[in-house]
Amino acid sequence: MNTDYRKWGVPMASIRDVAKLAGVSPATVSRVMNGTANVDDDKRERVLNAISETGFVPNAVARSLFKKSAMTIGLIIPSIKNPFFTQMASAIEKTADKHGYRLIFCNTGTDFEKEKAALTMLESMNADGIILTTSSDEIESFIEQCNVPVVITDRSLKKEVDNGYVHCDHYAGGKMAMEHLLDCGCKKIVCVKGPQTISSAKARYEGYADVCKEWGIQEYTIDCDYDFYAGIEMTEKLLKQYPDVDGIIACNDMVAISIYKVFHRKGISVPEQVQLIGFDGIYLSDLLTPELTTIAQPIEDIGKKAAELIINKEDGVKKEFIFQPSLVIRETTMKKGDKI
Repeated sequence: MNTDYRKWGVPMASIRDVAKLAGVSPATVSRVMNGTANVDDDKRERVLNAISETGFVPNAVARSLFKKSAMTIGLIIPSIKNPFFTQMASAIEKTADKHGYRLIFCNTGTDFEKEKAALTMLESMNADGIILTTSSDEIESFIEQCNVPVVITDRSLKKEVDNGYVHCDHYAGGKMAMEHLLDCGCKKIVCVKGPQTISSAKARYEGYADVCKEWGIQEYTIDCDYDFYAGIEMTEKLLKQYPDVDGIIACNDMVAISIYKVFHRKGISVPEQVQLIGFDGIYLSDLLTPELTTIAQPIEDIGKKAAELIINKEDGVKKEFIFQPSLVIRETTMKKGDKI
């Protein structure tokens, strides 16, 4: 007889109910659930069956205790507001679902303490692996102590942490953006630098800086967070600091969109007066009018690969996969002689 108490709208079964049904002591049930001591296979199976029947814990948890797999992937991202991360999450979820895995989503808001708490929670839930986009190198020592595989996406860490890395070649993208604006005839190109504590932002800036050195061009930079509203505030400062700017490399597409918004409000024509290029290739970049020229990351491929490393349980979890960005030319840049 199925004794799932939840069907009848009564309180959940207790540990004593499980013990009675399995014919063991409550202490044995506790040992099976917590893995604190060896329990013979027959008793363990009876306990797990009783847990499943009574609904004492979700069947998935019981299954994870028995099979050492919760069929779950944890995803930790710094900002749900950035479409880059929601697009990547969608690709991860699609891949996970295809293989029978569930996705547990954690948004940290770039808060280091929240990152640590999320890692701890997912590890305690017996997740098969964790996909992490971190906002702080401080997380390194914490990851080293993690007992489940961790795959770092979109970033790299200072130390050689024994994990997987899946990201784009941000340095190549920074160079590509600068070279394109030079090809478009821009003379005073400002690089909007993302937070230099983040490896991706640092690499994008370094790509820009190296092209400046190569061509003997002076650098023009301004700092900005990866955030739309930070971009609005930064653009006002940029126009005061560099009133004769004719080309801008934004740190990401969201900031590029905020730059365009300020320009439109002020009557500054893009691309006739100032040419603008973003970074990431989020879906919003071609919904803008004019459509945004951008350095596109293969977002879906990055998400899919990160999930596959965990699902396939291969040594690849400890490997690095670097995807190449691509230049997507749209309407916010134009070469000499081109007409809009």
